[in-house]
Amino acid sequence: MDKFIIASNGPLNGEIDASGAKNAALPILCAALLSDEPLHVTNVPKLWDVNTTRKLLLQMGCTAEQPTPHEMLIDARPISTCVAPYELVKTMRASILVLGPLVAARGEAHVSLPGGCAIGARPVDLHLMGLEAMGAEIRLEGGFVHAQAPAGGRLKGARIVFDTVTVTGTENLMMAATLADGETVLENAAREPEVVDLARCLRAMGAQLEGEGTTTIRVRGVKALRAAKHQVLPDRIETGSYLVAGAATRGRVRVNKTDPSMLDAVLVKLQQAGGKISTGPDFIEVDMQGKRPLAVNIHTMPHPGFPTDMQAQMMAMNCLAEGVGLIKETIFENRFMHAQELLRLGADIRIEGNTAVVHGRERLQAAPIMATDLRASASLVIAALAADGETFIDRIYHMDRGYEDIEGKFTALGAKIKRVAKLI
Repeated sequence: MDKFIIASNGPLNGEIDASGAKNAALPILCAALLSDEPLHVTNVPKLWDVNTTRKLLLQMGCTAEQPTPHEMLIDARPISTCVAPYELVKTMRASILVLGPLVAARGEAHVSLPGGCAIGARPVDLHLMGLEAMGAEIRLEGGFVHAQAPAGGRLKGARIVFDTVTVTGTENLMMAATLADGETVLENAAREPEVVDLARCLRAMGAQLEGEGTTTIRVRGVKALRAAKHQVLPDRIETGSYLVAGAATRGRVRVNKTDPSMLDAVLVKLQQAGGKISTGPDFIEVDMQGKRPLAVNIHTMPHPGFPTDMQAQMMAMNCLAEGVGLIKETIFENRFMHAQELLRLGADIRIEGNTAVVHGRERLQAAPIMATDLRASASLVIAALAADGETFIDRIYHMDRGYEDIEGKFTALGAKIKRVAKLI
């Protein structure tokens, strides 16, 4: 198992390109199951989770060619099984996204209950409730979700109201509705850019839908979807992570091939921290002009609020900021696990329920630490760059799930970071 060694660093300075968004690529790859014609996806990030999704599609009998490292051509015609086994699903919660497409296009699905990061309860009951409203028969047996389409093999349009905002639930039912009889209305739907990107892909495949990016999405089912080509949007969380790293280290970081419109809530906080923000059609730059960041208050919310996936990174910045920052986590109840590792670096953090009180320090001190989940891992890298000495970060496989070539990109910004194989 690999680990990172990160040496004490000065301000980060330079430019990098954003990769394609993991959280958009995964549902889009699953959408290929809806059609008997190929789906050509470009700007696909090279990530562990993407590779797991490809393995899952191959295991079901699909072909999934990669003309280049950042492209995938998926053909679901040769599919031979509608089973998503525990061995693959246990490592990645997004595997549940094959459920809706399989039931809609193949009439059945047998999907293991998912695993993934242990950042709190993320039940799939809203997915199942929605499919049942569309006429599917659902059984839970042996750790699997067994779903069967109604007699005739087609789901039925329905009005579905989500009790809470769910991104994967919105995506799963939106995909299922594309082939259902009649109109499906999703109320209290997720508004995230990744949901909008999936809708764009589905529309290119011939789906009839509207309202993506709002709380009400309407989908009129069609008989079949066609071949399409779609480019995955840039990763807003990766973009934000590098910008926050620049702010935490008092540096200047520019991220190209990104979309500033997806990061309004994050950019406001970086401005409050004292950063000079410059944007263009496809770039964002933060320049701290050598100054220590100011502590900021964070309250995570569904989009367009401050994203929970950026909470850990902002906590790392607050650990090095001037003043006291309050961070309130409202999405996941167990998403402060990184705080314990930041404390090992000398951070001053006090957890009070779902709020973290962070007193900034001028510098941190190196220590051996470990990543606890995907986004927490990025926060540890940020903190380690401003810790005196050499910090060893274990369990970095979490980073490989969601950050493409993270050490290469940080190195391009001047970071002293290297990956080494851990000797057992």
